[in-house]
Amino acid sequence: MAVEIETLVGFDPSKIDFEKAGGLVPAVVQDAQSRVVLMLGYMNAEALEKTINSGLVTFFSRSRQTLWTKGETSGNTLSAKKIGVDCDNDTILIMANPAGPVCHTGAETCFKQSNTGCSTEFLSKLISIIEERKSSPKEDAY
Repeated sequence: MAVEIETLVGFDPSKIDFEKAGGLVPAVVQDAQSRVVLMLGYMNAEALEKTINSGLVTFFSRSRQTLWTKGETSGNTLSAKKIGVDCDNDTILIMANPAGPVCHTGAETCFKQSNTGCSTEFLSKLISIIEERKSSPKEDAY
């Protein structure tokens, strides 16, 4: 049973060019709330399918030659919320909610960045409310 993952414009799993790089494509993982880039992993078609069906981000380990779901041993999973592909159909973008630190070192991201602070989602919501009130003003609102 597939979970609900929003797809970004142009996403069609059947068009991803897995053969371009020997069966794997890079998968950039971005925090769905903060938009901070969390990590980069590699996926084959099976890892992508498992991610879509389970909602948990799954990669293909190049060193172990097997699938691995992020957090399967640490508990620091990545819950996929949105998924897309780049213009060449050879790189996947996954927006996810992390359950704890993402890097195996214990850092919040694999790029030594902080993943805290102001959420752009809050600002987007605020802009939406302001635009709605501007286009449909109410007498009792200021």
